[in-house]
Amino acid sequence: MDLSPILISLRTASAAIALTFLLGLFVARWIVRMKSEKAKMVLDGILTLPLVLPPTVVGFFLLIVFGVNRPVGRFLLDFLAVKIVFSWEATVIAAVVISFPLMYRSARGAFEQVDNNLILAARTLGMSEKRIFWKIVLPLALPGVAAGTILAFARGLGEFGATAMIAGNISGVTRTLPLAIYSEVAAGNMQAAAYYVIVVLAISFVVVVSTNYFTTRERKYLR
Repeated sequence: MDLSPILISLRTASAAIALTFLLGLFVARWIVRMKSEKAKMVLDGILTLPLVLPPTVVGFFLLIVFGVNRPVGRFLLDFLAVKIVFSWEATVIAAVVISFPLMYRSARGAFEQVDNNLILAARTLGMSEKRIFWKIVLPLALPGVAAGTILAFARGLGEFGATAMIAGNISGVTRTLPLAIYSEVAAGNMQAAAYYVIVVLAISFVVVVSTNYFTTRERKYLR
């Protein structure tokens, strides 16, 4: 069995979750602190779109942005000598865009459940907003944030449609586990496909158990 799809998937998902985690926390905190409810609704809709759109549609938009004949793609190629399309970096971008809504919504929900009285009390004691976030808000929201992180990691690991559109299915470069399963089935190698499926099932089971664990902890915090 070729191990490269497993290694590429783990590498992609790890890089993607590092970016998704930071972006999800920042954006979720920003949205929670917004005053305008209408602006919140509009921005929330935009940020959640990748969760409800078909992955191939997301991949189409990524091609529009990063294609070599498009402004962003042309700029990266001409000035930085970086070609995104059909590269490993493209798998990371696809995983980040697809998994971001899960991280964002989980973090936002966790932040909104933190008792506002604690935040107000911290402000009266002279704590800065930055310190309040790191010392009070994030620790109390940690179970929900952790559950969102795990789900986002799994979503990035299992991404297929957007990855196929922008990164292709290049063996040893962009062929992730879902693409490897598709390729082996298309080639009639059912045994090889079954091995990859078992790996995905094992990872998915760990993800579900971990998510249930952190969800249970979150409920205990809310009591």
